[in-house]
Amino acid sequence: MPIFNIPNVKISGIASSVPVKVMDNNDYNFGTESEKQLFIKTVGIRYRRIAEKGTTASDLCIAAANKLMEQIGWERSEIKILIFISQTPDYQIPFTASIIQDKLSLTKDCMAFDINLGCSGYVYGLSIAASLLNSLSAGKALLLVGDCSSHCISTNDKSVTPLFSDAGSATALEKKEGETMSFNLQTDGNEFDDIIIQDGGMKSPFSSDSLLYKEIEPGINRAAINMSLDGLKIFNFALREIPGNVNNLLAHSIIDVAEIETAFFHQANLLMNESIRKKLKINADKVPYSLYEFGNTSSASIPITICNKLHNKETKPKTVLLCGFGVGLSWGSAIADLSSAKILPIIEV
Repeated sequence: MPIFNIPNVKISGIASSVPVKVMDNNDYNFGTESEKQLFIKTVGIRYRRIAEKGTTASDLCIAAANKLMEQIGWERSEIKILIFISQTPDYQIPFTASIIQDKLSLTKDCMAFDINLGCSGYVYGLSIAASLLNSLSAGKALLLVGDCSSHCISTNDKSVTPLFSDAGSATALEKKEGETMSFNLQTDGNEFDDIIIQDGGMKSPFSSDSLLYKEIEPGINRAAINMSLDGLKIFNFALREIPGNVNNLLAHSIIDVAEIETAFFHQANLLMNESIRKKLKINADKVPYSLYEFGNTSSASIPITICNKLHNKETKPKTVLLCGFGVGLSWGSAIADLSSAKILPIIEV
């Protein structure tokens, strides 16, 4: 099990952005009024943020990055690492980080690359950015994480549409002696198709048939280029794997669960997350949510929740648990310190 520490790197700031367009699940025709209210109560999602056609995850991340660099006073020439994590890139070719590097006016001596990850992407991305930064003699890193999942969803699919929102984020990392972040990262590709878009890749290329809508069951109509999700399998996976992953990380870090000041989980589903929280025996007041206001923002859900919870707090938590899980199947947890980080209010684009 890959549990490891990364020394001498800290999180200096986090910014998140969402589209200005708001959709209310009360207005989505996917059931009776009582069924809608039960969904909102159990899954926890009422409002979703939806990007207009042509707005991409990189646009949202760039907005967050520009605001963050302005607020923390970074010079763009200092940034030597740029990582963009998303399942909704601008193009198949070229990679989106190269476009972002130019739009952010970063120097040519900045390494830039994409990573295709979803719900666990923020935790994985922190580990990669911190590892690379720790190996450099000087410089700073920008981790951009976001998705526009709404562009991949059939609005006639009640099993997916009420869940997902669009968002982007930017996290600034820099070297600091004495700081330590700890990680536990895991994967199980045996259930890769629990969340999937069947067509459009090299295994099943796009064709005219990819656009044909099929009724899977009443209320669930989608084409092969739309996302499908097996909610029950994901629920069972999360309850089976996440508590052990977190407990092993805490044991490695010699941290008792009571010492966690705040725990930021991927915003998947209120009932699922609460079941995980209870298994871990973390007090409810230590686990904030952004589900009701922003829905499931995929890879950006952890930074969205951090900004939603901490942007107006003078004192920020030092011992923080971060945990992402989902598509792949992929999951991971981290222990980090946010006490000196600049946390911005959520930006509307």
